Amino acid sequence: MTGEAAVWHRLAALLPPEEAREFEDFWSIGEQEAGLELLVSSLSRRQVVIDETTRAEIAVVCEAWGMWPRPLGPVLAQCPGEGSGSAVRLIEDATRAPLPGAAAGLRDQLLLVPWIRCTGCGRVLARAHIREPWGDLSCAPEEYVILNAALSDTLRLFGPGNGWDALTALRTCCERPGGPSPAPSHKG
Repeated sequence: MTGEAAVWHRLAALLPPEEAREFEDFWSIGEQEAGLELLVSSLSRRQVVIDETTRAEIAVVCEAWGMWPRPLGPVLAQCPGEGSGSAVRLIEDATRAPLPGAAAGLRDQLLLVPWIRCTGCGRVLARAHIREPWGDLSCAPEEYVILNAALSDTLRLFGPGNGWDALTALRTCCERPGGPSPAPSHKG
C-alpha cells in the first residue's frame, strides 16, 4: 500500500462502516475529490472530534487534490477539535494577508500563506503562491516552505506536490535528540 493509500485507509477509520467503504471505493476508482468531500462533510455533519494532527493531515490530502482551502477548508473548520498534545496545528487564517516571500528570504514574486504550526518549536509550514494577473493567489503552491517561529527565515523548501513531505519534516523537527536543530537556510 502506498503512503497516500495508507493515509486514505487510516482516514476511512474516522467514518461509520458504510461511509468508510464508500470513501475507500472513491480511492479505488480514482475519484479522490468526491471521497474527500464525503470525508469532510461526514465529519462535520456528525461533529466528529478530531485531533489537530489529523486535521492537518486532512488539509494536506485535500490540498494535494485541489480541494484546499476551497471548498473543504471552511467545512473542516466546523469539526470540533481535541485539545490533546498534537504535534502540529492547522493555523491558516483566510482573513490574514499573505506574507511577502522576500521577508523570509524567498523570491519577491512569492506570497506565503502560513498553514500548519509545530506545537513544540513554533516552526511553520507555509504554502508559497504567486499572485495571478487577476489578483487571486495561484491555485496550487509553487513551493512549500518551513519557516522559523518568527516567520522571518526559510529553513527548508519543498517543491510543488510535496506537501506531505513538508508536513512530515515539520512533524519530526522536534523529534531529534535535543529538540529542534538549526536547519540550514535555503534562501533562493
